[in-house]
Amino acid sequence: MFSLDKRVALVTGAATGIGQIIAVHLCMAGTDIAISDKPGVSMKLTERLCRPYGRKVFKVEIDIRDISQIRSCIKRIEKEMDHIDILVNNAGINKYAPIRDVTLKNWDNHFNTNVRGGFFCAQAVLGKMIERQYGRIIFISSQSGLIGIPGQAVYCGTKGALVNMVRSMGVECAKYNITVNSIAPTFIETNFTRKRLKNKEFLAFVKGKIPCGKLAEREDVANAVVYLASEEAKMVNCHTLAVDGGWSAW
Repeated sequence: MFSLDKRVALVTGAATGIGQIIAVHLCMAGTDIAISDKPGVSMKLTERLCRPYGRKVFKVEIDIRDISQIRSCIKRIEKEMDHIDILVNNAGINKYAPIRDVTLKNWDNHFNTNVRGGFFCAQAVLGKMIERQYGRIIFISSQSGLIGIPGQAVYCGTKGALVNMVRSMGVECAKYNITVNSIAPTFIETNFTRKRLKNKEFLAFVKGKIPCGKLAEREDVANAVVYLASEEAKMVNCHTLAVDGGWSAW
């Protein structure tokens, strides 16, 4: 079950954190992998972690805020790898800011990265997916797209946008045997969240909201990606899978 042998995947934001472990788990499941991150960010560790599984690994720098760069780089990947079966839109930002402190730059950076960038990555891979009558497009949303978090109005807005965007995209793409879904993780300790989670009061707030009383791990998200990318999930479409320990249930 959940074999992805002979599939080709692209993971954005793959240099560290959740994106890195998603790339590794996809290789473990059998995919060849294209990994991307913004220009100047080293992907050597992710490449090294993927290599032991004997799959092809191709690195490409993509600033997903730049639509022309998205299109040209995905053409490079398709030339190198022939096609892309699985797109994991993981790249994103989360800059904490109370409502009164939100600047236009903060707003634009969030929406251009978390929503617009992911949408146009999906658009760029869609042509070959339609030709091949197969595809899996997976967005990494957040529980913040399902609930409200203090100090994250803009971030919550972007992740909520993804939740509804995949519904529409999935309906439109279904006739081509392409599914579009998202994953909504709870808090995981990464470079983005580590500073906030060191605040004991905030950490207590977070754990108090998760019924099992503990944070998620990167592997929890990676496992969900492998499932949604697999044949076993062929009837899962337009869905947001909460990997939040039950936070969004109450």
